[in-house]
Amino acid sequence: MAPDADAAKTVGSRPDPALPLTSDYLSVGDGHELYVETIGRPDGIPAVYLHGGPGSGCQPDHRRLFDPERFHAVLFDQRGAGKSRPKASLDHNTLPHLVADIELIREKLGIERWMLVGGSWGATLALAYAENYPQHVSGLVLRAVFLATPNELDGAFMETLPRFYPELHEDFLGLLTPEERARPLQAYWKRILDPDPEVHAPAARAWYSTEFILSEHHPSRTRIDLAALHASKRLPVSPFVEAHYFQHGCFMAPGQLLAGAGGLAGIPGIIVQGRYDLLCPPSTSHALAKAWPDAELRVIEAAGHSLYDAGIRDAVTKAISDMIPRLDA
Repeated sequence: MAPDADAAKTVGSRPDPALPLTSDYLSVGDGHELYVETIGRPDGIPAVYLHGGPGSGCQPDHRRLFDPERFHAVLFDQRGAGKSRPKASLDHNTLPHLVADIELIREKLGIERWMLVGGSWGATLALAYAENYPQHVSGLVLRAVFLATPNELDGAFMETLPRFYPELHEDFLGLLTPEERARPLQAYWKRILDPDPEVHAPAARAWYSTEFILSEHHPSRTRIDLAALHASKRLPVSPFVEAHYFQHGCFMAPGQLLAGAGGLAGIPGIIVQGRYDLLCPPSTSHALAKAWPDAELRVIEAAGHSLYDAGIRDAVTKAISDMIPRLDA
């Protein structure tokens, strides 16, 4: 990995620990190049951060979850996400591809075992990797577990949404024809993946807005801005990647991750869960903790799904720190 151009920047007289040690592009085949960066100490505790979405990409603040004096952390943008190239590409973009990419990054960096950290879709990917490569996993810190099942999606959008935000639910269905409302999620994914911008743009914005509102315990708005659905501003990437994955059952067998959780025995983990998470409710994290004997579940009261809901980010940072003595226990 090449040294990052910003690595020499300083805060006062010291290097800024939130800036990458290295950053580079890694070719993983199929025409994809992943943006990969490392932070902390080269001889620190190895860890990798897996972002959500799928399709959202890493953010600079994600670096700050790791103590740079103790960790050597790797952050990367998954296929089609963030700075990775080609942007928003869905070709050769499946869960097995992403798992293989993580393993390739590990091999390229010469890491034997590392701790996995991820929330929501990042937790999905962390579990999928750990169940495939348990010998290379020292521990896991997961937030807002998503097992990527159709029941979870139906629960969030077809049960929780109308129960807690009936007006938003009406907005959400209002974009669809009466025939499409019989299977609204599938209709949304079909529209989002339609090549016609007049079809996919409003559907992508409506999906993104609805999901964002459900993700926050105290959202700043509770309705879709219908007037902005046909705006000319740039579209978010995540609705397209999500539609691609959800339309294909996230490229897994039904119930695959929970069924394989027993294989995590011996790998320590901490699960951070918001009590009022409307997208990934506590029941999912509870089910995983029951099936994974070495997992500790920490429920954060008065918080929802977002990493930035009150108490969640601090709890994730603490969980990462608390894992250190367990990694080689």
